[in-house]
Amino acid sequence: MVKHLTAAELYWFAWAFEGADVEHPDFSMDLSEGDSADSLLAAYRSATERSNEIIERCGDLSRPCARAAGTAGAVRSMRWVLVHMIEETARHAGHADILREQADGSTGR
Repeated sequence: MVKHLTAAELYWFAWAFEGADVEHPDFSMDLSEGDSADSLLAAYRSATERSNEIIERCGDLSRPCARAAGTAGAVRSMRWVLVHMIEETARHAGHADILREQADGSTGR
């Protein structure tokens, strides 16, 4: 899930909003041989730092993305991207919590 969220950060903030010349991210959750918990977390931290820098440079949340993106192929605003990424991250955090509960049997509030 962290690998997928890293790709989503790069896709929505760098590729779509900023229009950066970055490789189109792979949204797969499949791990490769070189992936480790440390490398995946470092990549996610790097992607979110880049996203935060892009957000800070945006003075108007209604500013449109540089590229049409998503399954609808629509040009979205920074506001839309922010809400979408909150939703995306929260959904996957919920998935991770379910997996943790299945692994350790404890539930929390």
